[in-house]
Amino acid sequence: MSASKPPIHLLWGEDAFLLREAALAIIGPEVAAREIDGGEWQGGETGDLATPSLFGERRALLVTDGRALPDDALRELEAYLSSPDPQAILVVCATVPERGKAPAPLVKLVEPVGTVREIKIARKDLPSWLSTRAKARQADLAPDGAAALVDTLGEDPAALEQALGQLSAAFPGQRLTRELVARQFRGLGEQHIWDLCDKAFGKDLEGSMRSLSTLLESRADALMLLGGLASRMRDLLKVKSLPERMPPAELAKAAGLRFDWQARRYRDQARRFSLEELVDLHARIAETDRALKSGAADDVVLPVLIAAIAGEPARAGV
Repeated sequence: MSASKPPIHLLWGEDAFLLREAALAIIGPEVAAREIDGGEWQGGETGDLATPSLFGERRALLVTDGRALPDDALRELEAYLSSPDPQAILVVCATVPERGKAPAPLVKLVEPVGTVREIKIARKDLPSWLSTRAKARQADLAPDGAAALVDTLGEDPAALEQALGQLSAAFPGQRLTRELVARQFRGLGEQHIWDLCDKAFGKDLEGSMRSLSTLLESRADALMLLGGLASRMRDLLKVKSLPERMPPAELAKAAGLRFDWQARRYRDQARRFSLEELVDLHARIAETDRALKSGAADDVVLPVLIAAIAGEPARAGV
């Protein structure tokens, strides 16, 4: 980035966890940033950035889920970016579907005055990323242990980070090998089904269809796949029924989820549907279950269900 540019960043990519981690690295631990979800923009959020601090400390605003910013928020950002404070840090994160592009309206706003950067980790780089995270935790993660975590739990960085923490706590002071990964996470190979659920309920139709095709080609049990979708649906219904502004830790506890990051992700997914749509989709899952148990072909009925979940709503304005 040119030295003349203020610290303004648009970070985009497929994984919200990686985006937030990259944003916090830019802001730094010494700066107390205000963090807001794009969908919860109230107006006036850039005011703190534009107002000089009484004590001279740096100010920062972190906007997550930038694709959910309303039009009035974009106008406010445009006004601020016409004359930004050269010391104030603004980071906007935009999570996109698989193979998606950076949101054009945000690129148009940020690119002339700041930095637009894609944040991603290729699957082949995940073991080395995990090794770096392990060193930060002062944990001894063996190369085969890092590879085993990815093989067992899939490519979700948030899940891998959480698993690394569990593994370190379960075997303190030990070298974390493939054997210990297998012992700790035996039976969690369903992560690939979680990936299908994330893509489907994240409205990534193309990605979810590819994920489903891969699972079916690997002879995954159709009823097991449907069970994963049904479980996620139940979780989203619970999240949808709880207050929108409930903190992630409280939301996870109230909805019976294991981790805070699940609460954040499931709330984001639940926002993409009305309660009526979730109830209707729950009924469709039950119909698909009956069809499969009656002998219907899994490569026929499951794509239809995934299209119903991941496709655009039938009625406008949803």
